Amino acid sequence: MDKLENHSETESVWLSPDDALTFFEPPEGVTLTAATQVQQQVRARYGFRIGDLGLLINPDVGSEVLSMPQVATLPNTLPGFLGLINLRGNLVPVYELRVLLDLPPRPASVTTMVLVFGKDERAVGITIEGYPDALLDLTPMSHLPALPDLIRKHVSAGFIKDDTVWLDFNHNTFFEEISGAAASDAHDSTHRTDS
Repeated sequence: MDKLENHSETESVWLSPDDALTFFEPPEGVTLTAATQVQQQVRARYGFRIGDLGLLINPDVGSEVLSMPQVATLPNTLPGFLGLINLRGNLVPVYELRVLLDLPPRPASVTTMVLVFGKDERAVGITIEGYPDALLDLTPMSHLPALPDLIRKHVSAGFIKDDTVWLDFNHNTFFEEISGAAASDAHDSTHRTDS
C-alpha cells in the first residue's frame, strides 16, 4: 500500500505482478477458504438442451461452442455420427444426439451449433440448439426420470430449475461406449466381408 501513496494523483499506478497477486485483502472476519467456498456455491453450471432433454456440462471439462462448421462425412459409419470437423488442426468427431437417442428430428427453424467437449485427441462434438444456459440454484432430485436406454447409465444425478429437469451427463463414458460400439460394428462388418 505504501507504493500507492508515494505517487501523485495524475500519475498512473501499475503494480508489479507479485504485488498485484498479493494486493487483495479479504474483508475482516472472512478467510480465503470461506471466500472460496462461497464462490464455489454460486458458480453457475452450464446446460444445453437436446429436444426435451436438459444435460449439464461437467464444470471440470473444458468446452466450447462453435457456429455450425463444415463437417466432413465418412462412409459406412454409425447412424448419428455426422463426421469430422477440423478444430485448430485437430480432427474432432461430431455426433447428433437426437439420432443416437432416438429423439424427434430438430425443427428446421432451430439454430444448430456444435458443442465441443475436451481438447486435442480427447475432443468430441455434438450438435446443440443454441448456446448453453448458465444455471444457478439447481435443486437435486431424489430420483431420476425415465431416460433413453443409451444415456441412462451415463447420468449420475438430476436437478430441477424452473420446472425443467437437468441431468448430470458424463460425456466421457457415453462417447467411450459409442466409439466402442462403432469399432465393434466395423470389426463385425469387416469379418463378414472377409468370410
